[in-house]
Amino acid sequence: MAGNTVLDRSAIARRGRRLEYFTIAWNAVEGLVAIISGAIAGSISLVGFGIDSFIEVASGGALLWRMTVDADTRRRERNERRALALVGLCFAALAVYIAHGSITDLWQQRAPAPSIPGIVLACVSLVVMPLLSRAKRRVGRALDSAAMHADAQQTEFCAYLSAILIGGLVLNAWFGLWWADPLSALLMVPIIARAAWDALLGTSCRRCSPATPHRTSDSAP
Repeated sequence: MAGNTVLDRSAIARRGRRLEYFTIAWNAVEGLVAIISGAIAGSISLVGFGIDSFIEVASGGALLWRMTVDADTRRRERNERRALALVGLCFAALAVYIAHGSITDLWQQRAPAPSIPGIVLACVSLVVMPLLSRAKRRVGRALDSAAMHADAQQTEFCAYLSAILIGGLVLNAWFGLWWADPLSALLMVPIIARAAWDALLGTSCRRCSPATPHRTSDSAP
C-alpha cells in the first residue's frame, strides 16, 4: 500500500511539473506581449499585468524546483517555505510598483493610448487562467503543498487582473476615459497585496487536509 502511495505521489508531482512548464511558457509570452503593448500605449495597468506574468514565470520556476525535490521527505517542508517566500516577495514587489505607477499617472493625468493587442491578450488570459488554476489546486491538495496552492492562487488572481485590465483598457479605448487605466491598475493592488500576505504567512493551503494520508504514508518505512 505504501509503495502504491509513493507511486501515486510521484505521478502527481510529474503532473505538477507539467503544469509549471506550461505556466512558465505561457506567462513568458504573455508578459512579453503585455509589457511591449503597455510601453507603446503608456498603460500602467498593462505593464503591471506583464510584470505579473514574469513574476509568475519566477513562481513557476520555484514550484518546478519544488516538484523536482518532492521525493526528499526530510527537506520537503523547508522547500515549501522557500518557494512560498519567493512567491510572496514577488507579489509584494509588484504591489508596490503598481501602486506607485498608478498614483503617479492619476496625479499627473497621464493618458494612455488605446491598446487593442492588450484587450485581446487580457480576454485570452481570462479564459486560460481559471482552467490552469483549478488544475494546480488539484495537484496542491493531492501533495498537501502550500506552495502549489499559493501558485494556484497567483494564477487565479491573474484571471481577476485580466478582468480588471479589460475594464480599464475598454473604457479608455472606446469611451476615452483616460483615468480608467491607472484606476484599474490601482484596483489590482489590494488583490496582489493579499496574495503576498497569504504566501508569506503560508496560509494559502487552507484546503490541503485531503492529502494528509500522503504525509503519513511518506513517513512509513
